[in-house]
Amino acid sequence: MRPGDAGFWLVFWRELRWLRRRPLLLTVLTVVPLTLMAVLTAIFSAGLATRLPIAVLDLDGSDLSRRIIRLVDATPDTAVAWRVTDLAEGRAMILSGEARGLLLLPRRLEQDTLSGRQPEVVFFYNAQTMTTGNLVLRGVNAAVPAAAAAAGLRLSLRTARGEVTPIATAALSPIPVQTSGLFNPALNYAHFLLAALLPGMLQILAVISTAYAAGLDLEVPWRARVLRRLGGGLLPALAGKLLPYTLLLLLLLGLSDLALFSWLELPLRGQAALLLLAALLFILACQLLGVVLALWLKPMGRAISIGTLLTAPAFGFMGISFPRLGMNDFAHAWGALLPGTWYLMARIDQTLRGTPHAFSTPPLLVLAAFVLALSALVCWQLERQGERP
Repeated sequence: MRPGDAGFWLVFWRELRWLRRRPLLLTVLTVVPLTLMAVLTAIFSAGLATRLPIAVLDLDGSDLSRRIIRLVDATPDTAVAWRVTDLAEGRAMILSGEARGLLLLPRRLEQDTLSGRQPEVVFFYNAQTMTTGNLVLRGVNAAVPAAAAAAGLRLSLRTARGEVTPIATAALSPIPVQTSGLFNPALNYAHFLLAALLPGMLQILAVISTAYAAGLDLEVPWRARVLRRLGGGLLPALAGKLLPYTLLLLLLLGLSDLALFSWLELPLRGQAALLLLAALLFILACQLLGVVLALWLKPMGRAISIGTLLTAPAFGFMGISFPRLGMNDFAHAWGALLPGTWYLMARIDQTLRGTPHAFSTPPLLVLAAFVLALSALVCWQLERQGERP
């Protein structure tokens, strides 16, 4: 064994002992992320929100209005939970969050439909809650036209005017549209949103925990000299110091993937080896970013604050909740400068999309470039501070 190897393992075991003596840091690295993982997994375990409660204001009271209400209640997205007597009552229920929407069936609905006129069915919902609002809107949009079609009203009106049945049937749907979801056809939020939230949380944890751990030894010059002597050089010492955190972060990422793939049935349509490589590069890039912050920003509290500022809002710029193509230059650049954005690209390619190998390499190359560039910055800053790597 070379002297540098002995120093590497000496610092590695030293850091493990120090980690056991810092219960707060150990809690932040184990209990907190595991608790958050359990809570988020429980929240998204259903995969998709169903049977969202809505209110109905039926001013017609006809067979057609009752048919519409039954079909709306039968959709998987909505559940008719309340019948209200006026708009003010329904509005109050939406504002309080008790009801996700209000379906208004106007007077003379059935009569106007039978007469060939087009009555207006109105649905009110809170557009600020985009997910639930869009889900209840989808359910109502599917049920209301189906109610009239199921009753044969539009067909009977056309045949009564002299149209033959085949022509009248074709006229009701002149251009049928078939829609097929390619990568997440079940619209499962666990496969889409939860699978991105967990790496986003780990990115924050990796950056700030590494900035803290590295800052303990690099903030004070004499501690850096001691670390260099123990490791036979500052770079082997840094590698030995960060390895326990690397293994712990990889374990956390592995546990989150275990829950996603085994319990929540996230598909793996690509190559597991590429997914593992992307995970390793992602963790290393996040850790090196934390080391760069610890070297450049002192005291250590400033490095942790800036690391939190960089990574905490990053989920909004990763292209999950809002497409990156539609972002302005500032948001696009913020997302591009963080490893999590590229890791999620590689992750989605290998899980939901099943992207061919030739098209899966760009995000991996970017992550590798992150690791190399941040490693070079660490070496340059150590030399600049007069510490021989």
